[in-house]
Amino acid sequence: MDDSDRRRAAAGVPATDPGPAAGPSVALAAEAGAVLDEEQVLAALAAGLAGRFTNQRVLVLIPDHTRTVPLPLLFRGAMRALDDAAAVTVMVALGTHVPLDDAHLLRLVGLTAEEKARDYPRVRIVNHAWYEPDTLVSIGTLSQARIEEIAGARWHPTLGGDVDVRLNRAAVEADHVLILGPTFPHEVVGYSGGAKYLFPGISGHDMINVTHWLGALAGVRGTIGIKHTPVRDMIHAAAELLHTPVTLAAVVVEGKDLAGVFIGEHERAWSAAADLSSERHVRWVDRPFDRVLSCAPPMYEELWTAGKAMYKLEPALAEGGELIIYAPHLSEVSAVHGEHIEAIGYHVLEYFLKQWDRFSAIPLGVLAHSTHVRGDGRFEDGVEYPRAKVTLASRIPPEKCTALSLGYLDPAGIDPAEWIGREDEGILYVAKAGETLYRQKGG
Repeated sequence: MDDSDRRRAAAGVPATDPGPAAGPSVALAAEAGAVLDEEQVLAALAAGLAGRFTNQRVLVLIPDHTRTVPLPLLFRGAMRALDDAAAVTVMVALGTHVPLDDAHLLRLVGLTAEEKARDYPRVRIVNHAWYEPDTLVSIGTLSQARIEEIAGARWHPTLGGDVDVRLNRAAVEADHVLILGPTFPHEVVGYSGGAKYLFPGISGHDMINVTHWLGALAGVRGTIGIKHTPVRDMIHAAAELLHTPVTLAAVVVEGKDLAGVFIGEHERAWSAAADLSSERHVRWVDRPFDRVLSCAPPMYEELWTAGKAMYKLEPALAEGGELIIYAPHLSEVSAVHGEHIEAIGYHVLEYFLKQWDRFSAIPLGVLAHSTHVRGDGRFEDGVEYPRAKVTLASRIPPEKCTALSLGYLDPAGIDPAEWIGREDEGILYVAKAGETLYRQKGG
């Protein structure tokens, strides 16, 4: 038994690597209802990563604070396995989220400045600087014909023409990219994780806009919790243009712990993680709910991310019902995209498609966010008919909610305790919304 076999045995995974054609090299999942302990997680990381990056310059992509994941544990295990790499840069795959300051970057991976200087002096921890054009480089083009082929029945002329696939140059200049992050049901791509850390994680605006709009054309209910989607296919097609090898360490979260670790070729490891996520992160309900109090946790600091409190619940929301995004901490729509969102408000897809001349200059990603938060509906003869009502209970004032075409409730007048245990009445309380998908059986 060689060292790699010993590491696999310690992690509880097969000693023989089946290879990327058969599946991830490490596939470790806890039994139903259970979670992995720290020793199992660290052993799995060692089994899948140690010795893979010797003398290489490695770019490690990680999520920001808007994802629940024990990142300090994963960081520690990954850095231990990469101790023989020539250089390591850890980059937060922000997409277009707000960049983190130096102190926040360290907190994200569980370090103080002193610990960073002492234990990881050669490791750089940085943001994806999407706001600095010089950080991006073109790696090729996805033609309009290719995008039409991928989109299939979801194709719409508003997707535009060829897409210049631009990526953070650090991924091109590295010898290897390691993606380290969780997989959850996702409103744009079906299930998050994997190559999504490249697009939109460290990509340019063109890929971000077109993929999000393609997802909007399918709608949240036609996308979320579906493993194979046109957006996922587009992301994988773009990833083929990157010549740097990509390894994925995908994890599936259960509460504050992990239910699974999957390491290997990125498509295979993501596929295995998505399968487990479908078991751990989807709650099936017998009938849709008339009212939902969906509590957005503090990690969603603006409506741009707190919209997940709608996305994950819309498939279980009755037609004509009401979903309340309860976020008493929240005071901002979006630090980056707020000007555009406040100009257009939140509307159903047809509102934009049937008035395209009015909205064609708005970034597609912003339009997609608007439709995702507003949910399904129709626009006929100049009148909008949303499928359900979306109400915001936050520090955003009522007049602004009205301007955004959202309902308003004073969060001080809501007692969450009054919502608990009323599912038989068609009323649902979700204490931490945004990552568990609620879906009606047969719906």
